[in-house]
Amino acid sequence: MFWLLAILAYLLGSLSFAILLSRLTGNPDPRMSGSGNAGATNMLRLAGKKLATLTLLGDLCKGLLPVLIAGIAGLSLQDQAWIGVCAVIGHLFPLYFRFRGGKGVATAAGMLLGLYPPAALLAVCAWLLTFYLTRTSSLAALIATPLTLPLLAWQEPAALLPMSALTGLIVWRHRGNLRDLFAGRERHF
Repeated sequence: MFWLLAILAYLLGSLSFAILLSRLTGNPDPRMSGSGNAGATNMLRLAGKKLATLTLLGDLCKGLLPVLIAGIAGLSLQDQAWIGVCAVIGHLFPLYFRFRGGKGVATAAGMLLGLYPPAALLAVCAWLLTFYLTRTSSLAALIATPLTLPLLAWQEPAALLPMSALTGLIVWRHRGNLRDLFAGRERHF
């Protein structure tokens, strides 16, 4: 059951709502415009609030749904977390879009919401506060994601290893943003 759900989570994660919504509405491919990222923040820049909100909700749900299904199937919390990681990997490297996807932040938030809602709430609050203070989405993600690790270590240690691996993936996907942040070139809203 674990491997079946892991594969299904990857395939679901591979559905890029930013790319699909752009195609449906005649907007440019988000991987070719703006920041070049297939995610909600770039959709906000390119297509406005409505499509950005739909992208955010779709990306959240594709992280949440596999975790909930794994929980209903009776899998352990750690297995649920690994299945959530598979959904995020699908978002990062989507099978349907030549393995060029987004950065995984919203999908990871959906995964956390299914695993341990207080960690998702902490991440959202940290993201919102950082974004409010800096107007920089990438910095908000780079701060919010690792902040969940101490809470998980304390409350849900079974999810710590998968979430640590996921945090590493998200930081790695933001490596260009890190270079731009240090050089003072990162995009702001």
